[in-house]
Amino acid sequence: MTDEPIDIGVLGYRFMGKAHANALDRLPMFFEDAPETNRHTVIGRDEEALADAAETLGFEHTATDWCEVIDEVDAFYNLGPNHLHVEPSIAALEAGTPVLCEKPLAPTLAGAEEMRDAAAAADVPAACAFNYRFVPAIRYAKRLIDAGELGEIRQVRGRYLQDWLSDPEAPWSWRNDEDMAGSGALGDLGAHTIDLARFLVGDRVSEAASVSGHRKTFTEERPVEGADGETRPVTVDDAYSAQVEYDSGAMATFEASRVTEGHKNDHTIAVHGSEGSLQFSLERLNELEVMTGDARGYETVLVTDEDDPYIDHWWPPGHVIGWEHTFVHENYEFLTSVAQNPTNGGDEVGGTGEGAEFHPNFEDAYEVQRVLDAIGRSDAEGVRVNLN
Repeated sequence: MTDEPIDIGVLGYRFMGKAHANALDRLPMFFEDAPETNRHTVIGRDEEALADAAETLGFEHTATDWCEVIDEVDAFYNLGPNHLHVEPSIAALEAGTPVLCEKPLAPTLAGAEEMRDAAAAADVPAACAFNYRFVPAIRYAKRLIDAGELGEIRQVRGRYLQDWLSDPEAPWSWRNDEDMAGSGALGDLGAHTIDLARFLVGDRVSEAASVSGHRKTFTEERPVEGADGETRPVTVDDAYSAQVEYDSGAMATFEASRVTEGHKNDHTIAVHGSEGSLQFSLERLNELEVMTGDARGYETVLVTDEDDPYIDHWWPPGHVIGWEHTFVHENYEFLTSVAQNPTNGGDEVGGTGEGAEFHPNFEDAYEVQRVLDAIGRSDAEGVRVNLN
């Protein structure tokens, strides 16, 4: 592994910029074998806001053009709006710079395919930031499933419910525009659930074979913040539901909504097999509900022991961790893969995931995008869509 600090360039400095900057702060405190990093450049359009962000988030430089940065850094974090995922990420990969891109991979399947192909042609890590794969309880669940504790997987159920757009007077943003976002609740929230399903049961049920989907927009236009009386159309879904059949014969039901009153960040996934079941809720992030063997009901497992995934880096057993820690784990795995990549002078295998090959990569994210696209087409055409 190279001993040189990894210079990081970040496109975007708001919600996700803060989450990743916080993770970079925590890494050297709690993960002693994490690569050393240097927050080199933060990228955005507003120079004044950039200067404030650089000071707050700890970056040395600012830039208003990502083209000027991708050759100057050792890793490029693309945390911008969805419509900015494709071009900068591909350019960075073609320059030989590892990329971590936020989800969903692209607004469209065609864009995701371009990104997947660029990653396949590059000799550097290309990661998609599905941070919920790095929840210790989710890793614990995967261990149980991979060990066959649930038997033959029959059903997967996932939902992601929020309420931040329930008020029709909530202001319009880029997330309400199809050209910039690609989709609404489907891509913003559903992508997470579909990726978690692939992560948990993918080795046992293979890929999705067919999909039936339904999308709904409840508020057709929203006010423009700061522009009295002006509105803009909402061209994405507020909610979606889908039914999926896997190659193995297993089935799944997925749903998400950004207009579900009383739900702030309710991400739940359940897996049912011939010999047991488990279920996880992000609102109880340190717990996993498990039923296996001769049990007559679910047992609540508190995933905070030293031998549970990632927990040995944090607090004594029983002391819970939070949502922000998933980004620490994600950055640890990604940056370890960058440091160990042969093009960066590395040749060791480390981390607690898949070693020098980071997952979820762009191929994983492309497969999620295939399902998202199929759900959208199913709704638009009123037919079940085959993916094989």
